[in-house]
Amino acid sequence: MRQNPSFVLASDDAVKRLIRENPWVTMVSHTDAGELVASHYPVVLDEAEEGIVLLSHVGRPDELLHELGRHELLVIVQGPHGYISPSWYDAKPAVPTWNFVVAHLHGTPEILGDAENLAVLDRLVDHFEERMPEPRRMNGTEANAAYAARIVSGTVGFRMRVTRYTGKNKMSQNRPAETVERIIHELEHGEHYASPELAREMRRSRGETV
Repeated sequence: MRQNPSFVLASDDAVKRLIRENPWVTMVSHTDAGELVASHYPVVLDEAEEGIVLLSHVGRPDELLHELGRHELLVIVQGPHGYISPSWYDAKPAVPTWNFVVAHLHGTPEILGDAENLAVLDRLVDHFEERMPEPRRMNGTEANAAYAARIVSGTVGFRMRVTRYTGKNKMSQNRPAETVERIIHELEHGEHYASPELAREMRRSRGETV
């Protein structure tokens, strides 16, 4: 990903927030056969670890297609994004652009055994169910726990310590403050390309509390 000094996302904390808020990621491998393989799965952070450590799983046989654990994996995390019309700028000549926040994470996955894989699946379910009024936990009942134990063999869990990453947070930082305010207004209230999530991300980039 080409970098621009104005848009660099270089903070571990900022990348962690991006992952927490956008856990559906793209995983890309360059296999020994020279093929590119891409899959899409949810991830969570291993909050007990220092640095950026991902926990996830793939369904079989994706671990074979990716040759998971044999080489580096690229994990792409994408946050809010959207079209920015030049009509939201001033009267000067301009072209449209696209605002976005994204991070490319690199690391070699560590394959987990069945017991730890089951624990990761349990954590994934808890992470997403916790906001439900009546969460359905994997181990919430004896029947659920028995069912989960039976299906775990169809998945392969992994832990990935991120050894390097490239992040980009392009939120019109190169535009005058009054132009940025017009863009945010259109994203919050506009008729054609409204995106409240992107507007919040732009406000956060300006240091506002959102």
